Amino acid sequence: MNATEVMPPQATPTSTPRVTIATTWLDGCSGCHMSFLDMDQRLVDLADKIDIVYSPLVDAKSLPEQVDVGILEGSISNEEDLHKAKEFRKHCKVLISLGDCAVNGNVPAMRNPFKLSDVFERAYHDNVDLNPQIPTQGVPSLLPVVRPIHGVVDVDVFVPGCPPQADAIFHILSELIAGRVPDPSAVTRFGA
Repeated sequence: MNATEVMPPQATPTSTPRVTIATTWLDGCSGCHMSFLDMDQRLVDLADKIDIVYSPLVDAKSLPEQVDVGILEGSISNEEDLHKAKEFRKHCKVLISLGDCAVNGNVPAMRNPFKLSDVFERAYHDNVDLNPQIPTQGVPSLLPVVRPIHGVVDVDVFVPGCPPQADAIFHILSELIAGRVPDPSAVTRFGA
């Protein structure tokens, strides 16, 4: 990754260049997005430098054709996750894998040692209090194996942590905005 590619084209003398950012969560707890929000006052500082163009935190309904930085949280567990990851890779210049689920599969990948049919059996048939019907309408199909983001698309920046601390997320974004390649190991580690 060339961090200078993150910065948008040179701004006109009356405007400030802004970095476009898209985020989404896949299979996980959404805790990484909560850490993003935990940047508190620093979000206001970033607001002069970034435009969040797509995210579960904003009203945008579609991913723009070209985005400077894409942030994916969670693992790839179903067909919808897979589609989102591929779309982000296609449309984002720099792709960040945010959090332990995105980086290594973490908790969602705990089902990997089991056959998918055994997982369904345990979830829907072994518990008599639940309706034994496996939902098929409006629910994305599960993939046989849960994968981290880099298991299906190329990732440029890996930010481990469960969840990564707001300070680490702010550092990574600040480095990218400044046109530098961030070193996540300087600010976070797995499970931190």
